[in-house]
Amino acid sequence: MSNLNDYAYLLEKEIRASGEYGALKQAYEQVLQNSQAKTLFDDFRNLQLRLQEKQMSGQPVTEKEAGQAQAIAAAVQANPLIARLMNAEQRLSAVLDEVNKILMKPLEDLYTGK
Repeated sequence: MSNLNDYAYLLEKEIRASGEYGALKQAYEQVLQNSQAKTLFDDFRNLQLRLQEKQMSGQPVTEKEAGQAQAIAAAVQANPLIARLMNAEQRLSAVLDEVNKILMKPLEDLYTGK
């Protein structure tokens, strides 16, 4: 029997070699090289994480926080470097979603009797 971890590491290597990952890495590096875009992106990610933590702990998001989220989301979408980064992330995420569907197929087949 083969070692599934070996295949997982091979898959990781292939993901890193993919065009989608390369485009994401390049877009991220461009954001990092622009201080305004980097600050905006960091603020956006930090706010996202704080709001996720609140929701996971059952705390409500305040109107002020929702307003902050809307304002920073609009600023992020208006920044071409960050918009390119987010589009690249969505493309890679779609690939990873498809890979996950393939990986989960044995369980799906088992539970559906296929």
